[in-house]
Amino acid sequence: MTLDAIDRRILIALQRSGRMSNSDLSDRVNLSPSACHRRVHRLEADGYIRDYVALLDARKMGVPTTVFVEITLQAQADEVLDAFEKAVSRIPDVLECHLMAGTADYILKVVAENTDDFARIHRQHLARLPGVAQMQSSFALRTVFKTTALPV
Repeated sequence: MTLDAIDRRILIALQRSGRMSNSDLSDRVNLSPSACHRRVHRLEADGYIRDYVALLDARKMGVPTTVFVEITLQAQADEVLDAFEKAVSRIPDVLECHLMAGTADYILKVVAENTDDFARIHRQHLARLPGVAQMQSSFALRTVFKTTALPV
């Protein structure tokens, strides 16, 4: 399926406010409510819209500290990568895990209450991950901007 201009306007609007009613969405993209509803369903069925979520405030949830952890593994064998990925996916404080090209094998985005809480996460979880040769942690001082919206 190819996205046209209306599809793109729908995706932009839903990325900004996923809870808007179909009526409000159809007004925003200048389409009848029934045609808008059909397009949204098609975008969902074709996988352009993967899910709808609530974005929580990390400060209000008690985890205002963001730490990026670069991990280098001892080896690159499939079984080492698979074991690491399976184990890291079970750590609730890890929000993201990316396999990297470059000096580190993986980069993790971890949230914590504070430095003491990160030390606990490190001791109880990160230090026990299989196949890890080296870890480098960097604390975010301030979030300049953050978005979940993809360019459409």
